[in-house]
Amino acid sequence: MELKALLALQFVLPSIPKVVALLLSELDRAEPDLKTITQLISTDPALTTRLLQLANSGFFKLSGKISSVSEALAILDLGHVRTMAAAAASGASLRAVPGINLQQFWAYSLNVAKLARSLAGVVRQNQQAAFTCGLIHAVGELAMHMGMPEEVAALDREVPPLNLNRAKAETRLFGFCYAQAGAGLARKWQFPKPIVEALEYQYAPFENNVYEPLAGVIHLATWRARAKEADLTENEFAVTFPGSVGEVLALDIDMVLQQDPIDWSVQTPGRSLL
Repeated sequence: MELKALLALQFVLPSIPKVVALLLSELDRAEPDLKTITQLISTDPALTTRLLQLANSGFFKLSGKISSVSEALAILDLGHVRTMAAAAASGASLRAVPGINLQQFWAYSLNVAKLARSLAGVVRQNQQAAFTCGLIHAVGELAMHMGMPEEVAALDREVPPLNLNRAKAETRLFGFCYAQAGAGLARKWQFPKPIVEALEYQYAPFENNVYEPLAGVIHLATWRARAKEADLTENEFAVTFPGSVGEVLALDIDMVLQQDPIDWSVQTPGRSLL
């Protein structure tokens, strides 16, 4: 399948059941807490994507300007959020994505978001936008698995979805990877240009005369999270570190690891996300 055909399909991205349930419960309170609502949505790539899609729609005349959950909630009323959460809940039967361990994917995406936000602070990039990019950076992977399951199934057996070499393998096989797929969806949904470009160039942020610092931040955060998923040794960490990207951002491997806000010792497979 070509990228254009993939992007023409309609996708219902799966949300985290527990987050949706807690969000609906909070929204049903007499006085819902906006901070709690923000925190809940910010743990879920699909809910975040839905919210930003709505906030950047032509209806609010803010297309391409809203880059975070907090910004979106500032212009949306809770009725919009309730409708969105109810729609996510009604899609329960659609949650399975062939070839993707969703519990692992959700936890991994949140880890990348936290890492990206931390690194963005060091290199003076927009931390809210970095968190959003990190959280949704791999929605293109979900889209590829849902839109072309047979094509990606064989690749999954050779190179798992969260493998460090996944983007390279997808590009070699399909002519595009999850980065271009996610950017195409973000562009279609009228997300801010910096987010679209960060998603598109996250795999190769400084190649082909491209200079996109936020893409570099996502690249480093993705490396850190995927390296941990692969349980690399200390030596393997050093060997796989994307030094060329770090050099442009003036970040070496020690600086990247020092900015890691995650206590990996409590990261266990299948754990609760909240």
